Amino acid sequence: MAKANEFVKDIADINADFPQWYTDVVLKTGLVDYGPVKGTMVIRPYGYALWENIQRELDDRFKATGHENAYFPMLIPYSFLMKEAEHVEGFAPEVALVTHVGDTELPEKLVVRPTSETIIGHMYSKWVQSYRDLPVLVNQWANVVRWEKTTRPFLRTSEFLWQEGHTVHATREEAEDETLKMLGVYEEFSRNVLAIPMFTGKKSEKEKFAGAEATYSIEAMMLDGKSLQSGTSHYLSDNFARAFDIRFLDKDGTHKYPFQSSWGVSTRLIGAVIMAHGDERGLKLPPYVAPIQTVIIPIAMHKAGVLEKVNEIKTNLERAGIRVKVDATDNSPGWKFNEYEMKGVPLRLEIGPRDIESGVATVSRRDKAGEKFTVPLYNIADSVNLLLKEIHENMYQTALEFRNSHVKTVQTMQELGDAVNSGNFALSMWCGERDCEDKIKEQFQASSRNMPFDQTPVGDKCVCCGKKAKHKIYWGKAY
Repeated sequence: MAKANEFVKDIADINADFPQWYTDVVLKTGLVDYGPVKGTMVIRPYGYALWENIQRELDDRFKATGHENAYFPMLIPYSFLMKEAEHVEGFAPEVALVTHVGDTELPEKLVVRPTSETIIGHMYSKWVQSYRDLPVLVNQWANVVRWEKTTRPFLRTSEFLWQEGHTVHATREEAEDETLKMLGVYEEFSRNVLAIPMFTGKKSEKEKFAGAEATYSIEAMMLDGKSLQSGTSHYLSDNFARAFDIRFLDKDGTHKYPFQSSWGVSTRLIGAVIMAHGDERGLKLPPYVAPIQTVIIPIAMHKAGVLEKVNEIKTNLERAGIRVKVDATDNSPGWKFNEYEMKGVPLRLEIGPRDIESGVATVSRRDKAGEKFTVPLYNIADSVNLLLKEIHENMYQTALEFRNSHVKTVQTMQELGDAVNSGNFALSMWCGERDCEDKIKEQFQASSRNMPFDQTPVGDKCVCCGKKAKHKIYWGKAY
């Protein structure tokens, strides 16, 4: 217990002050630092390596489903934003504008990209002429700027990194299928890579993307019981096609407007990883995205043969595709243990003269802090890969059990308030009316998260007004 207390003196108590714990962790583990412009963040190498691993895993999935990467300009003519009324209304408060170059005023204001539907719509109007040009399956990795009033690293910043998919299809059915398929890609990635269970479903009209006909989301539960919208997929219908005059000559010889989808996740996923898995010791990173999957700590490294053996093992692990680091600095072993626990490294190997003599490595799993055991050195790579897989599965099950135990089915406003105010999601029936949604937001500072695809009723009356219910829906306080 003394070691734990000594270790956590630099970060807030996760149970007493979760927001401060989050801030302490992201700064002290070297994920980010604050940028000089309010609301911006500098992603440091450890944080960017985490993003690169997320990016790599997702990019492989996008390409496996037929998508190609492209890049579009970050400066967008202001007139483009004005072409889709609902879209401009949704983004106007967050838009940053460029009005001058030096002392010269621009003939037209430029928007710094908050999202790319408009400029991509303009380009698609040039590229799409015939049914032979469809479908268009394009993804972009980029930065976007949204001038947020309240910011927190990774969760909500004025500039952040993301990917945005933008597809064009000949029929409504194809575009709707694409929208749901990519939502499924996000859910599978979250489960099998980030070890985070997600609620998937449709957003309410109030919460949908500006300009979309329907928005679907993945929603993660954080350790404080709040929701983090972790990804969205939008069915745009032909709204942007009509606004930007995207038309194609179909097989029947007539010109038609195509149907579109857009979908995206961002560096907010790093915030989800931190807040879904962390503990009083700091980060707890899922193995498949951890920048360092295994750290090797040499014990008594001044003794003959220790560093040679450690470097031999490092080479074996690297050949097996494992991201590994040897810490041969002159810091004490205890300092190193604490450092890599706080950084969330999934697996630690300690190797000293006695271990080498016995032909083993002493192992500590980050997901089971305090437990130590040994594994043979002769097949160390196989053992480490198996352990990383077990760590992922254990992290996912732990997160799933936590989530499931923090969802309360409610029938009344009192029950809904009690649920969300005590760190839970509330699951209820809802009439579908905006007035009830607004009332719940005003009374409990809770918002609708999404409506699950399984709409098996949990009652027959709206939790708010008592009228006949139309939807089953999750409510929660959110980041």
